[in-house]
Parts: sequence; structure tokens; C-alpha cells
Amino acid sequence: MKKSPVKSDNFKYIEESFGEWLQVNGYADFTVYSMPLQLREFFNWLEKRNIILIKDVVPEHIKKYYKQLKQRANTKKGGALGAGYINKHRQTLTTFLNYLRQSGRLIIPYVKLEGLPVIKEHNKVLTVEEIKQLYEATYVADGSYHDPETSIRDRAMLSIVYGCGLRRGEATLLNVDDIDLDSSTLHVKHGKNYKERIIPISKKTKKDVEDYLYNARSILLASKGRTVLAFANKTDQPAFFISARGQRMSSCNMNVRLKQLVFKTNNAELIEKEASLHTLRHSIATHLLANGMKIEKIAKLLGHSSLESTQIYTHLAETV
Repeated sequence: MKKSPVKSDNFKYIEESFGEWLQVNGYADFTVYSMPLQLREFFNWLEKRNIILIKDVVPEHIKKYYKQLKQRANTKKGGALGAGYINKHRQTLTTFLNYLRQSGRLIIPYVKLEGLPVIKEHNKVLTVEEIKQLYEATYVADGSYHDPETSIRDRAMLSIVYGCGLRRGEATLLNVDDIDLDSSTLHVKHGKNYKERIIPISKKTKKDVEDYLYNARSILLASKGRTVLAFANKTDQPAFFISARGQRMSSCNMNVRLKQLVFKTNNAELIEKEASLHTLRHSIATHLLANGMKIEKIAKLLGHSSLESTQIYTHLAETV
């Protein structure tokens, strides 16, 4: 998405205004961040067709753009773009049309965009041994790490995402103040459907978090020429997970780091699973269920609104 630059000042203004509209209307922080970036791809597509003003956009443009999305090749993995990716762009386009109508900038007739069926990949669950191998990979030094602080952060990432069962958006938006080491709890403030929850953290997770906060995070912040901060001083950058550039990590950044850990294990079966942050969430739910935790407690941990969402792990637990 970031590789789709927009030159039109009109489109740049609309993109910024759209983001502000999302924020005012109470959309989740991750949505406020991601939808304008997805909209930018549409604007980039329009500019390539010499359309640089929003007033010149007609329903046919939206239909053609959406059609090419469904036909476009996936440059990273080959084949077509995933259904999840396409559906997110469909949602962005639909929300953007609502923004145009409500803001009075442009009244475009209703455009029907059919979504694609999403195949749930709940079979992609890592074994307990594979999770251990990922942790061990954070201790292995090689050329993929710029510094030891990065590996300490990646270990904390595994502990938080797997140990607490976070969604990728929840992990991305996690702030330092959301973790209370005194009570050993993590506060999810940006859960799905605006729901908050408190998650207890284990001794192992707490140890990894402390190691990251006290020994690595401030150094990552300083990597951009900032003053090294003590943990107590949290005003400079609230984000918990910091990139090598001293910025909040995106879910894409985290998935890249996870993939690097996967390859460092040299486990062919693990590599074939193409693990993502969401795979870690599926895995902890399955492992907890297999170890006898009540499904109601797992649903609370994951932030599920109903037990039906959690019951998908029942048959998976039998194979662990």
C-alpha cells in the first residue's frame, strides 16, 4: 500500500479528510490508519488513468478498479490476491462512498461490490514444539539481526502475541501503559467491536516483557537519534513494539520478523505452514483447550463475543 504514491493535491486532501472522518465517527485506531492507505491505492489507480479530481470519479471507475483487484496477481506469493485482502478494499471503498455522501463532497449512486468468500485457515496451528523452536530462534545470532535488541523485542513479541492470544491489530496498537507489571496484566483497549479486556500475563511473558522494556526498547528508540529514555519516561513514544527506526511497528513489520524466525528454525514443516501473527493466536487457543482450560475462559481471553467463535478450536485440540 505504501508503494502507491499519490501526486494530486486534491486526492491527498481527500485522503487526510477521510482519515479524520473515520476518527470522528468512532472507527478503531487501526481502521483509521489502514483505510486511508487502501484508499490511496484507488487514487493511484485513478491517476494512472489521468483522473486527478474527486469530482470526476464515477461509479464505473469504482467497478473497474474493484474488478482489476479480483483479477490482479499477487506479486509476493504468486496466484491471485487473497479474499481477505480484496474484501478489506471493498469495505474501504464502501465506507469511502458513505464519507463522500455524508460530507457532501460527491454523491455517487450506490455501487454494488460483491465480496469473496474467505476460507478460514484454522488448520494452520503450530505445535508446542514449534512454538519452542521459535523462541529458541530469537537466541540464535546471525546476519538477519541488526543488533541484539531486535531479538529481545522479537522474543517479547512472541510472548505477547502467543501468550496473550492477541489479534494482530491489538498487538500493533499496544502501548507501554497498557501493560501493568505490578499486577501482571495486559489491558487490550482496541479490541474488535471496540471491546476492552484485561489479560493476565504469565511469569515467562512478564520476564520477556521486562527484558525488552529495560534492556532493548529505549535503545531502539535512540536508534533514530533520540535521547535514551528510562522506562519510567513514556512520553516520547507510547507504542510498546518499536521498529529498528524507532517507530511503532506495523502488523506487516511483525509478520516479517516472525517469518524470519520461522526460517531460522530450519524446520521444513514449520516453514511450509507459513505462520503469521494470527497463527500464533490460533495456536494458543488450541493448546489451552488441549490442556483442559474451559472454553468460556478461552473465549474471554481471546475477546470473542460468543462461544461459537471459540468452538472452532475444539476439533483442532484433539490433534495436538
